[in-house]
Amino acid sequence: MDAPVPFDHSPRTRIVFGPGALARLGELCAELGATRVFLVSDAGNAEAGHVDRAEASLVAAGLAVARCLDVDENPDTRTVERVADAARAAAPDLFVGLGGGSPIDAAKGADFLLVNGGAMEDYRGHGTARTPLLPLVAVPTTAGTGTEVQSFALIERASDHQKMACGDPSAAPRIALLDPELTRTQPARVTACTGLDTITHAVESFVTRVGNPISTLLAREAFTRADRAFPAVLERPDDLDARGSMLLAASFAGLAIENSMLGAAHALANPLTAHHRIAHGHAVGVMLPHVVRFNAEAPEVAERYAALARAAGLAPSADALAERLRRHLARAGLGGGIGAIGVTGDAVPGLAREASAQWTAGFNPRPVTAADLERLYRSALSDGE
Repeated sequence: MDAPVPFDHSPRTRIVFGPGALARLGELCAELGATRVFLVSDAGNAEAGHVDRAEASLVAAGLAVARCLDVDENPDTRTVERVADAARAAAPDLFVGLGGGSPIDAAKGADFLLVNGGAMEDYRGHGTARTPLLPLVAVPTTAGTGTEVQSFALIERASDHQKMACGDPSAAPRIALLDPELTRTQPARVTACTGLDTITHAVESFVTRVGNPISTLLAREAFTRADRAFPAVLERPDDLDARGSMLLAASFAGLAIENSMLGAAHALANPLTAHHRIAHGHAVGVMLPHVVRFNAEAPEVAERYAALARAAGLAPSADALAERLRRHLARAGLGGGIGAIGVTGDAVPGLAREASAQWTAGFNPRPVTAADLERLYRSALSDGE
């Protein structure tokens, strides 16, 4: 048996889970001492009725509420600045982020700027806030990013579309309110892409070079839940049990990332999102089977993948895991490789250079060079595995 590695685990987020849990939002915010809440969401969640229901719960608890719905997909620095300007006018003592990763991350970013000033670029990295942020309650309406339990916000730099991970312990939401009923309104493509994001988070966080026993437990549970539930939510969108399992898997994988970070699939995905504007979950999902096979060339990593495959009831091998990931991608209707999104062979060297500069590449269980990343992109140009 391997000796456990040293680690320092500090749970920061209370998790409240259950169908209909949104009704408790006002009660939970009041428990945190809030009096003036700034609710950050987007037009899609307003149209679905989630924003009005959230605000009604907050008002019923005696809280003053201001809202901002001006959040785009993949929030960039300009989006965060708009949200922060609106927050200054509202003078809140607590943020609520309601939606997918975009509104929650935009709320985190605005919290950085409201409390500490400056520009979003000032907070790249971790532990960058001079003054602790205002408390945040995160209410995810998608099952993917895991940002509802993380101390990072992923913000795009408007000038060049590059992703910046901006983090601080105080940026972790105080409460993650997980209501699977909210995820049933996701469009089918959002369900597919966010589900692939959850699966990728679980697989990558299970094998990173800095993982620990906590991340291993969380990532294994996240993967086994998502592996079973993902086909169900695609085929039966109203299946509340499957929706709940995906929502829990997303949060468990998010907590695993807090303990172990991510790997090469995310490093490869970010340039694809920046230059080809595809959804993050699609980008990581299309690269993951190739990364698994690359990493499995190291025997010790192959053993880890085999253990994850076994936990999901698959044949205990990295190949079986990679094939299951490929099937999930095809089931989501996102096969075809990166050539299907417009990537050409000529673009690969430039993408590989950018991928090698992504910080998640440094946590991959097998060292990766720009040449390795180029090889991975080329293997993913078509759907041939």
